Amino acid sequence: MTRSVAWLVVLGVVLAVAGAPPAGASGGGWPLPGAVVRGFDPPEVRWAAGHRGVDLAGEPGEVVRAPVAGVVSFAGQVGGKPVVVVSHGAERTTLEPVHANVAVGQAVASGDEVGRLAAGHAPCPAAACLHWGLRRGQDYLDPLSLVAASLRLLPDSAVAEVEERAAGRERAAAALGTGPGGPGGSGPLTRPSAGRVTSVFGMRLHPIFKQWRMHNGIDLSAPCGTPLYAAADGVVRHMGFDASGGWRLVLAHGPVDGVGLETVYLHAQGYRVRTGERVARGQLVGTMGTTGWSTGCHLHFGVKADGRHVDPQRWLG
Repeated sequence: MTRSVAWLVVLGVVLAVAGAPPAGASGGGWPLPGAVVRGFDPPEVRWAAGHRGVDLAGEPGEVVRAPVAGVVSFAGQVGGKPVVVVSHGAERTTLEPVHANVAVGQAVASGDEVGRLAAGHAPCPAAACLHWGLRRGQDYLDPLSLVAASLRLLPDSAVAEVEERAAGRERAAAALGTGPGGPGGSGPLTRPSAGRVTSVFGMRLHPIFKQWRMHNGIDLSAPCGTPLYAAADGVVRHMGFDASGGWRLVLAHGPVDGVGLETVYLHAQGYRVRTGERVARGQLVGTMGTTGWSTGCHLHFGVKADGRHVDPQRWLG
């Protein structure tokens, strides 16, 4: 197999999993064409907290389709939410909140309409979200495994573009003096956590939405639970949870080298400080996590100078 063809196969698999084809297309596979806004994160033990499926962004009233062929085994209310369940062999797919337009016992093909999306699934960054679950017996499975085998062929030009963008990001990281050990400079801020830099400041392919977007910070990756530290003396301006950043912390450091500086910490397991509290440089403020729009344990660390996002690596000492 040539290098170009190998790239096509790898990229095809990745893009097929990440970017949903239009519902009802040949082969089906996706109940909605929207982006994955929350991934599969099952608990280590069955009774613990976790996310036992994936959430897809949508609109109230949008058509929801059967991901695979099967038989409708449930269509009704569960805990006040409308739910549709399609059984296929030893597995069953759960779709909620969905107002069913199918009946129990009805056979459906992959891509057939089974209902309409309802509002009410929280937390959701879109107008409405579909929770898509998959079970075999009592075990929860990743629903994206149902579409992981799909392939999408790409032209050679697409391979070249991806390679060039990746090389550009490596050159940018090298120019800033970053490596596996993370940032290092002579700035006024201390390193907020251990871990290596896995994403730098600048344009990148968003890991969830698969669109080129500005990345207003750097990502430091390490195991969940890794300590997070205040990068400088300051005051907690904000501490709270939101769908995109998960547990978010903003520290205001006042004038630093003549600039009004703030630092931003996203995706934590949680924080030990509260709004209005003073913190010292190097103080433990929380632990690394993977909350919000996150694909793994990491800290998104941002710096704002006079209200404008700047490259954190130029401020780290």
